[in-house]
Amino acid sequence: MDDFVRIHEVGPRDGLQNEAGVISVDRKVALIDMLGKSGLRDIEVGSFVSPKWVPQMADTDQLLARIVPVTGVRYAVLVPNMRGWDAFLKADRSDISTEIAVFISASEGFSQSNLNCSIAESIARLRPVIAAAQIHSVTVRGYVSCVTDCPFDGPTPPSRVADAVRMLRDVAPIPVSLGDTMGQGTPERVTEMLRAVLNEAPAAELAGHFHDTAGRALANIEASLEMGLRAFDSAVGGLGGCPYAPGAPGNVATEAVLGLLDQLGMQTGIDRDVIADAAQLAKDMR
Repeated sequence: MDDFVRIHEVGPRDGLQNEAGVISVDRKVALIDMLGKSGLRDIEVGSFVSPKWVPQMADTDQLLARIVPVTGVRYAVLVPNMRGWDAFLKADRSDISTEIAVFISASEGFSQSNLNCSIAESIARLRPVIAAAQIHSVTVRGYVSCVTDCPFDGPTPPSRVADAVRMLRDVAPIPVSLGDTMGQGTPERVTEMLRAVLNEAPAAELAGHFHDTAGRALANIEASLEMGLRAFDSAVGGLGGCPYAPGAPGNVATEAVLGLLDQLGMQTGIDRDVIADAAQLAKDMR
């Protein structure tokens, strides 16, 4: 069994996006630069979304300008549409390895609430973004949210998640992170969902993104490992939550995931002491 697990650190973006108080660029850059020294290979640093709707991310261009890049680390930003792509292209640095993330929902109710459009319409909006990224040789990663539950539609059938993954990967064969946005998934339901999704994408192209709202994120990661997944999203200090999913605070903490993986004998190449310092820095931002 492959014992290497890749951790995608989402604290600076998914973690901080829902914080009410203004967090300075200096503090965000300090956190990102510390995370870059930990051995992480992937750090999601911000998003090019409307500052009206997510004001905490309004300084993403400044972050990209000021972070000190670490060789071997990819710095990712969320890009929801062509306006976001144009902003990313303007801010992108040639000396940094960057990636964009695009997102859809497996739930029509969440898609309407979050994106004000249907799932099919959201994918249509992303086609030119993904095409532009391919032209510029920028790596693209996909997110599918509400893979177990939706705050508006209730439980999400596994077949709907598989359909969403297929529709997204029909645009381009990009890796996909599967988000338990409400944090209500159970190992049994996560396993059932993955059985359906694995018919559309190989385990090597999938990641788990679990919120710890109900205290089951680590158990869901274990279930995903058993299904062959070797990539997971986490937020240092357990920061975050989705501003469009009421009652869904808290990504699973990076330090907790590392502890679990260590117990299971899995390898990450990440320095837990540096992550512990970063977790304290992140918690101080609240």
